[in-house]
Amino acid sequence: MLSAKSVFQEILANDESFALFCSIAASGESQGGWENARIAALVPDSERELAPKITRHGADEDKHGRIFNALMKKRGLDPVPVPPETDYTMLLEKNGIGLAHEKLKRDERLTVQDIVTYLSHSRVTEQRASEQMELLRKHFADAADIGRAVRQISNDEDNHLSYCHEELLRFAHAGHGRAIQRTLRACALAEIRIHRDVSLAVMAHMGRILGWSRARSAVLAAGIHALYAYERLGGWRRMVSLKMPERRDALGGPASAAPEFA
Repeated sequence: MLSAKSVFQEILANDESFALFCSIAASGESQGGWENARIAALVPDSERELAPKITRHGADEDKHGRIFNALMKKRGLDPVPVPPETDYTMLLEKNGIGLAHEKLKRDERLTVQDIVTYLSHSRVTEQRASEQMELLRKHFADAADIGRAVRQISNDEDNHLSYCHEELLRFAHAGHGRAIQRTLRACALAEIRIHRDVSLAVMAHMGRILGWSRARSAVLAAGIHALYAYERLGGWRRMVSLKMPERRDALGGPASAAPEFA
């Protein structure tokens, strides 16, 4: 039976597809770590109290990149080049989602509106990350090889999502509500399109590695297009709602250590 679990099992069981999966994930997490570190360094003076949380966010992303690299090393695998069409983080940046890297490379203080943009972008992408890791956690939380990594990363992504909700609500109460909703909507509509394109590209690469039939690949592609249709018709709204999270001050402390992989 073709299911998300069976597809992931097939990808994780093959060294070549596993290396590509982990390399794509590690690259995106490392890029997120760099972005957050630069944003923390450039936070405007009026929001300096937010800098430690942004730093923690970046440290978590860096940790996730190390975890994916450690998973490859444990199997005696080396990272592989990430095909540009599968680079979710860079495609978001190229499509104007979030803060431009050109801006982050300069040593100029960001504005409050820049921080609102960063948090709105993070609110959308962390929703996706939280959902994807919850799917992996559902099926592989107890797996001997990747279970600890999945549980750790899933917990962190939930923390990141809680942090975005809480901070955006704070900015909304300070008078930035309309700007937040406008930015969230633009980010969400762009993200669902990029997620569709990246998913199709990743599945195409996996299909070539694993020798999937045209019929199998077509079924998976149809599922990706169906998800996009659902999100385009209204599913994107789950990415723009704001509510006070149960996890308050989720990034108020230091990042936890990455699990060791013998």
